[in-house]
Amino acid sequence: AHVGPAPLAAGDVLGIKPVHAGAVVGTPELAPVDLPTQQQDVVLDVVMGPRTDWFTAEAVERFAAQRWQVTPQSNRVGLRLAGDVPLERAMAGELPSEGTALGALQVPPSGQPVLFLADHPLTGGYPVIGAVAPHHLDRAGQIPVGAWVRFNPIRTFAELTAQAPA
Repeated sequence: AHVGPAPLAAGDVLGIKPVHAGAVVGTPELAPVDLPTQQQDVVLDVVMGPRTDWFTAEAVERFAAQRWQVTPQSNRVGLRLAGDVPLERAMAGELPSEGTALGALQVPPSGQPVLFLADHPLTGGYPVIGAVAPHHLDRAGQIPVGAWVRFNPIRTFAELTAQAPA
């Protein structure tokens, strides 16, 4: 079987389109991207869980109701966030190390969440209160230091796993 045109041979003629002065050869310029700024609240959709049971009911509500500021300690590993009121745990102690995922929101003992980005660790031992939805991961990676973040819960981890094929 033969796919595509025959290889070029001596005497073949290639048609070309005339190029007008000022024409650009290459990739077309991409449309400008609306990047988050320090002056705006960036809303990120999140899937709540899998460790919401490690937090008080008030802390779970506060997680979505409160604004979180991106701190200067942020980098490609994660956005370190600071809120007026830290998230309180309902359970004391520490978890054994678990695998982490891009977009996971881990909460260390300080009660101030860390949103894991591109260079996140493979494992972590703090409870994950939620994870940024896949459609907002690129936006999360563009949020500058000093900007404010709000979380919009769109579903729970339990709902997500209930829909998974057996």
